[in-house]
Amino acid sequence: MAQKNVSELRLKILSALSDPIRLELLEFLSGGERCVCEILPAFSRSQSTISKHLNILFEADILDRRIDGKKTLYSIKDPQVFELVRLVASGDDIYGNLYHHGSLGGRAGNAA
Repeated sequence: MAQKNVSELRLKILSALSDPIRLELLEFLSGGERCVCEILPAFSRSQSTISKHLNILFEADILDRRIDGKKTLYSIKDPQVFELVRLVASGDDIYGNLYHHGSLGGRAGNAA
């Protein structure tokens, strides 16, 4: 049962990171906590679209959200998310390492 929860969490995180708008939101929030009132003007999208994407990132446990009066503020929960994005962006290294260690077929050390 615990394995299923870990797999579901991984899927939720990777799914949340699979959208260009959400990646742009992460980059925007890399500078620190921001109010939705600051986020909206930076994007050429409707308020409902931005809210939907922020909520997906929040539900995937990538963002923190807090309410301060009438303001909703978002921040990056764990900056290591940027390392994950960087690793995925440099896919050649990942695939090379997986193949070398035997995860993508063959045994480690076998020549292709």
